[in-house]
Amino acid sequence: MNCDAGRPKNWKSFSRIGAISQTTMSSGSAMEENKGPQIVYENTYQLAPKDSQKFPTKKAEDIIKNTFLTHLLDSKYNSDNCKNLTAQITETIKTQVKAELGSNNRYKIVVLVIIGSNEGQGARVASRCLWYPKYDRFAQFEYHNESLFAVGIVYGVYYE
Repeated sequence: MNCDAGRPKNWKSFSRIGAISQTTMSSGSAMEENKGPQIVYENTYQLAPKDSQKFPTKKAEDIIKNTFLTHLLDSKYNSDNCKNLTAQITETIKTQVKAELGSNNRYKIVVLVIIGSNEGQGARVASRCLWYPKYDRFAQFEYHNESLFAVGIVYGVYYE
C-alpha cells in the first residue's frame, strides 16, 4: 500500500458500460439461451468522490439519533434482550444510511452500536481504523437514560 498517496496504485474501479455482443446458438439448452448479453466493465479512474456523493455526516447522525429514540426511549437494560436489540438497531442504521447514500455510492458502511447498563459508572468507547481523512468520514451519537447507555458510530469509508 502506498501510504503517501493514501490509496494503492493498483486499485481498480469498474462501471457498467453495457452489452457488447450476443451470440446465437443453433443447439443449446434453454439456460444458455437466456444468458443475455455479455457485460464488459472499464476502469473509471475516479479517485475521489464527487461533491454530490460525499458522506452525509449530519444525516447519518440524525439517523442514529432517531433509531435510538425509536428503540430505546423507554427501555430498561436487560442483558438478554440487548444482544438482539443491538443487532436490530445496527441493521436498521446501516439500511437507512445506505438508502440515504443511494445506489450509486462508493462508500463502505461500517456501523458500531454498543448498549450497556447505566450504573453511574463512566464508560469510554474507542475504535481505530485505517482511512484516508480527505474522503472518509464518521458520525456518532450517544444516548443515556436511567437504565442504559448506548453509543452508535457509523463509518463511511470511500473505496474504489
